[in-house]
Amino acid sequence: MTDALEISHISKTYGQDAAQVHALRDVSLAVGAGSLVAIMGASGSGKSTLLTIAGGLEAPDAGEVRIAGVRLSDQSSEARARLRRRTVGYVFQDYNLLAGLTAAENVALPLELDGIPARRARVMALASLDQLGLGARAENFSDQLSGGERQRVAIARAVIGDRRVLLADEPSGALDSASSEGVMRLLLAACRRGVAAVMVTHDAQLASWADRVVFLRDGRIVDQTSSPSGPESLLQLQPERRR
Repeated sequence: MTDALEISHISKTYGQDAAQVHALRDVSLAVGAGSLVAIMGASGSGKSTLLTIAGGLEAPDAGEVRIAGVRLSDQSSEARARLRRRTVGYVFQDYNLLAGLTAAENVALPLELDGIPARRARVMALASLDQLGLGARAENFSDQLSGGERQRVAIARAVIGDRRVLLADEPSGALDSASSEGVMRLLLAACRRGVAAVMVTHDAQLASWADRVVFLRDGRIVDQTSSPSGPESLLQLQPERRR
């Protein structure tokens, strides 16, 4: 079976001469459907660069990225943009919600941009928000939502439609422990639907929910660990934390 996300021998350099920075050096990573991979490392280790290249937001200097079997370097800029809209969902540190749109409108927007009629996109967005316990907040603007609610809206937007890959950069942000745990449960729910998820985090406790943890240092993968039973076993080991 083809991995949902394949990163092969990726390298990326910024700047020149004395200011040159090797953000990534020969990095390879494969993520299968239904898997959650956590990326950890010190600031400047290349975590966010890896995420932007994995989602086709930035091109590598060397190496290849395949999303759902499609090699990005073979696609026109228009085809790459279409693939990102339809296949890849992003959860950014600052949520990136549009302040002038309601929660429902933020979630529906990617669908509308991809040509889905506004009425149908709205129905799908309301259903997605309702599944995340935000049905009553659908008509609220982002500044009327709590941090945890904004994060859930961002996740609803990231996974709506036929998304195959979910990329999350510090998805818990500055949330408290209860809200952070809620975010992780939403990511795992997406994985159970077959989404391949990659999460950048500095929090070892959150990373422990992943099937695999990948450690970056100076742009290289220096270690990987796997949970033999996957994240579901962690939930079973923590029944007192279920909500």
